[in-house]
Amino acid sequence: MSTTLTRPAEPTASAAAPAPTPSGAFTWTQVRAAVPGAFRKLDPRGMWRNPVMFIVWVGAALTSVIAVVEPFAGGPAPSGGTQVPAAFTAVIAVVLWLTVLFANLAESVAEGRGRAQADSLRRTRTATAAQKVAAYDEVADPDATRARLVEVSSADLRLGDVVVVTAGELVPGDGEIVQGIASVDESAITGESAPVIRESGGDRSAVTGGTRVLSDRIVVRITSKPGETFVDRMIALVEGASRQKTPNEIALSILLASLSIVFVVVALTLNPIASYAAAPVSVAVLVALLVCLIPTTIGALLSAIGIAGMDRLVQRNVLAMSGRAVEAAGDVTTLLLDKTGTITHGNRQAAEFLALGGTPQAELVRAAAVSSLADPTPEGTSIVDLARRNGVDVGQGVAGDIVPFTAQTRMSGLDEPDGTQIRKGAGTAVTAWLEAGGTPLADDLRAEMTAAVEHVAQSGGTPLVVAVKAPGQPGRVLGVVHLKDVVKEGLAQRFAELRSMGIRTVMITGDNPLTARAIAAEAGVDDFLAEATPEDKLALIRKEQEGGHLVAMTGDGTNDAPALAQADVGMAMNSGTSAAKEAGNMVDLDSDPTKLIDVVRIGKQLLITRGALTTFSIANDVAKYFAIIPAMFMGVFPGLQALNVMGLSSPSSAVLSAIIFNALVIVALIPLALRGVRYRPLDASAILGRNLLVYGVGGIVAPFVGIWLIDLVVRHLPGF
Repeated sequence: MSTTLTRPAEPTASAAAPAPTPSGAFTWTQVRAAVPGAFRKLDPRGMWRNPVMFIVWVGAALTSVIAVVEPFAGGPAPSGGTQVPAAFTAVIAVVLWLTVLFANLAESVAEGRGRAQADSLRRTRTATAAQKVAAYDEVADPDATRARLVEVSSADLRLGDVVVVTAGELVPGDGEIVQGIASVDESAITGESAPVIRESGGDRSAVTGGTRVLSDRIVVRITSKPGETFVDRMIALVEGASRQKTPNEIALSILLASLSIVFVVVALTLNPIASYAAAPVSVAVLVALLVCLIPTTIGALLSAIGIAGMDRLVQRNVLAMSGRAVEAAGDVTTLLLDKTGTITHGNRQAAEFLALGGTPQAELVRAAAVSSLADPTPEGTSIVDLARRNGVDVGQGVAGDIVPFTAQTRMSGLDEPDGTQIRKGAGTAVTAWLEAGGTPLADDLRAEMTAAVEHVAQSGGTPLVVAVKAPGQPGRVLGVVHLKDVVKEGLAQRFAELRSMGIRTVMITGDNPLTARAIAAEAGVDDFLAEATPEDKLALIRKEQEGGHLVAMTGDGTNDAPALAQADVGMAMNSGTSAAKEAGNMVDLDSDPTKLIDVVRIGKQLLITRGALTTFSIANDVAKYFAIIPAMFMGVFPGLQALNVMGLSSPSSAVLSAIIFNALVIVALIPLALRGVRYRPLDASAILGRNLLVYGVGGIVAPFVGIWLIDLVVRHLPGF
C-alpha cells in the first residue's frame, strides 16, 4: 500500500479552563466574606477547643458583666492605688471581644479561601445524563454494548455500574476505563487546559467525574459510591471539614494551655501582693493583664496556619488527605523519586545521530527520519524533531509503504517506490535483516557499529541502528541513533537544595544498574535503586523508617500502592489507578511527579511559620510583661518609675494600650500566617538562629514601640 506520510497534528489546548482562585494572602473581599463566620465562631461550644482563646473569651464575658454592673455599684473601684476612668472596664471588655473576634477572623479567612475553591469544585458535580450498560460483558463487541444502553442520571449510578462516554460528554462519576482510549479535558478539576490521554489496561486508566471526553469513546466502570466521589472528598477537605490537628499542633496547643495556666496563677498572685500594699487591683485590670501575658498571638493564629498550609497545597493542585500529611512533609528526610516522568521527561528522546562507515551525516539523518514518520511513539517523534533541527525537514510528505514495528521484527521503516528499503531498530535485528540477503557485514563496519552501540548503552542510552538496502546493491549500515532519558532542567540544583536541608534523594527505576547509574549521576541524586520491583520499593521504605527517617514517595500505578501506603508522605498521581490514589495521603491533580519536591518545601514552610510565630508570640508576651508591670505599680512602688522606659502616662493608659496592641498585632500577623514565612533551604541551627534574630528580637521590640505609640493617643482621652 503506497501512502503519503505526515506527522499527526499536536493536540490543542482546551479553552474551557476555569479562572484560577485568587491566591492573595489577605484581601478585603476575603475579610468581608469571613466576618459573619468570625461572629458565628464566638459560640463557646467551639471556642473551648482553643484553650488560649477560650480564656480570652471568658475574660471578655466577665468584664462585660462587670461593666454592666458597675454603674449601679457606684462606678469602678480604684486599681493599683489609682482611680480609673468611668468607662475603663467597658472599654477593656470591648477590646477583649475584638481580640477574640480577630482570632476567629484569622481562622474564618483561612477557611473561606478553601470554601471558595470548594464552590468552584461543586459546580463540576452537577448531575448529568449517563449512558449505563444494562448488562455489561467485557468481551462483548461495541455494537452489542450500544444495544444495551439505558440513560440514567449520574446521581443514580452505583459502585460497579458500567457506562459509555463518547466525545463531548461529561464523565458521570469516578471510574476506571475498561475499554477504549480517549482525550480528556480535566481542566474543571485540575485547572490545566491541556487535554490528557486516558486508556484502559494501564496506569492511566482512571477518570474523574465532571471531566469531559474530547475524542473517541470509552467504557467506564464506576468505582465510587454516591456522595463519596473524588470531587466530594475534595470539597470536604478544602472546606476544612475533615481537617484534624496534627500531633505537633496538639503538642503546641498543650504547651500554650500550660503557659496560660501559669500566667493565670501569676495574675491571681498579683492582687494579694497589691492588697498588702493597700492598693488592690481591679478584676478588669487583672483580666487585661492576663490576656496580655498569655500567648494569645500564636493561640489566635495556630488554626489559621494549619488550614493555610493545606490551602497552599490546594493552590498548587495537590490535595492533602489530612493536615498530618502536610506536617509530615516538613519532616521528610528521605525522598524517593521515580525516574521516568519525575527525573526524566518520561520518554526517551533522540539525542544525536552517529554516522558509520563514511556515511554522509545528511543521508543518515534523512533515513532515520523517514523510517520514523509512521512511528507514533514519542521516540519516533523525537527522531523527526531532531532531524529538523539538523536541517532535514521530511514533514512535507514521503511516498512509500509503511513497515510498522512488531515484536517479532523489532524494526520499523519504509519501502520507497524505487525499491529502496530503510529500516530502524535494535542492532541485532537490523544486522540479521541485512544478512538475510546473503551479504554479511564487513568486519570493520561490524566492529564500528558494535563500538557505537556499546558506547550508547554504557552511557545509559538506547541505540537504534539505521540501515538501507537499495536494488542491486548490498545492504549498508548508515549509523546509530542515540536515544536517551533526558533529565529535566534544573533538577540538579533542586536536589542540591534538598541535600542542604538534610534530605537524601533516591531514584527508583526498573532500568538496569548501568543505565540507572548514568541517569543518577546526571541528575545529581544521592542514591538509586535499579531493577526495582514493588517488593523492593516497600523494603527500601521500611529500611529507611527503621533508621528513624520519614520517607516521601510518588507513584501512579497499582504496583506502587503498597509503597505509597507505607510511606509517611505518599503522593499519588490523579492520572493513576484508584488503588494508588486510595493508598496515598496526597493526590497531585496535575499528575506532575516533580511536584513532590514542592510539597516538601510547603511542609517545611508550615513548620517554620508555626515556629516563627510561636517565637514572636512568646517574646511578645515577655516584653509586654516588663512594659506593663512597672507602669501599673509605680504609684504604689515609686522605685518602679525607673523601669517605665516608655514613659507610659498612667496605669490605666498602660493597661489599655497593651490590650489594644495585643488585639491589633493579631490582625497584623494574619497575612503572614496565611502566606507563610518565606522558606530558605537552611539547616535546623540556621533556621533557629534566624527565628531568634528576626522573630525573637522583633517580638521584644514590637510591644515597646506599639504600646508607646498607642499610649500617645490614649493619654489624650478623657480620664486617662
